[in-house]
Amino acid sequence: MTAKELIGKTPDQLRDSLVALKKEAFNLRFQQATNQLENTARMKAVRRDVARIKTVLNAKAAEAAK
Repeated sequence: MTAKELIGKTPDQLRDSLVALKKEAFNLRFQQATNQLENTARMKAVRRDVARIKTVLNAKAAEAAK
């Protein structure tokens, strides 16, 4: 996901994506703990996507507060 894609989404859509990514991160941590994780790079990508979504949500909230 790129930041440009995220900026075009509504806050509700961003929150839904955030919940889905957090669930995926949880599942990836479980897979890693049980040595079933095949794509270790996916964990990093998910963490970065979560950070991007949080950044865009905070920017939209700050913009709405003005």
